[in-house]
Amino acid sequence: MAENAFIKLVPSSAQQTISVDEVKELFHYYKEITNKTGDQLGWSYGDSAFPYEIKEKEEGKGTWFYLHSNQERHYAILIGVDRETIRDENGDEQEQTYIQVTLPEQSTYGDKGKANEFCKFLGKKLKGELHLFNERIMYYYPRK
Repeated sequence: MAENAFIKLVPSSAQQTISVDEVKELFHYYKEITNKTGDQLGWSYGDSAFPYEIKEKEEGKGTWFYLHSNQERHYAILIGVDRETIRDENGDEQEQTYIQVTLPEQSTYGDKGKANEFCKFLGKKLKGELHLFNERIMYYYPRK
């Protein structure tokens, strides 16, 4: 059964909306900083740290994409952006943007570990509310 994690953009997040292209840019930035760590260590750490490349299908353009790996211990991670209507504490309806990270049934424990790392990175970078695969919540935004 597929598992899901969500990064919700709340009113005190760094930004209120995000596009699929912006998530892709954050993915490239994440790959870049892991490669720099490897350069400092004198080891090709980037290939092991996050062994995925972006793949996109025609039906998912602008909505979702997936990260595919050719390594033995990794398979794929799906990432999508959507909006939902929620009620705030005053009872008013609001649009909330969220990033959904899905592990398909074929995913491995390695995929889950890497997806957790990337979700935490996105949560910190966007100052969002991260709902992990194990249904725990991490708050990266300033709380009252």
